[in-house]
Amino acid sequence: MGAAETAEDFVGRLDVDIVPGQRPGTVVLAVAGELDHDTAAPLKEALEAQDDGGRVVVDCSGLRFCDSTGLNVLLRARLRMLDGGGRLDLAGLRPPVDRMFEITGARTVFRVYEDAAAALADGDGPAAEGP
Repeated sequence: MGAAETAEDFVGRLDVDIVPGQRPGTVVLAVAGELDHDTAAPLKEALEAQDDGGRVVVDCSGLRFCDSTGLNVLLRARLRMLDGGGRLDLAGLRPPVDRMFEITGARTVFRVYEDAAAALADGDGPAAEGP
């Protein structure tokens, strides 16, 4: 959020920034705002563009809300990436989002890291299925 932007500017909006990882084949998708039925398209498109069998770390530290649509986007992308020999990890889950992942059991199928730096420090290469 820039100096001229306020929290109200992000209500009902999802921003996705694509940042190359530290190693080839790794990308960080930094998401900010709210991930729901009305805002999921940018994340879905960014995830679909990652079909090279590499690793994607979704940095959720700027994510204030995630509903079942957002969860399904992430779960489908994870399966697609695993099928292609890649991996999708999550980082920086804030308490409201983390709680939704915990309640649904989805937290057990993702590797979840405290932040993007911790995720990137834990080996950037693709890994076998499971946490």
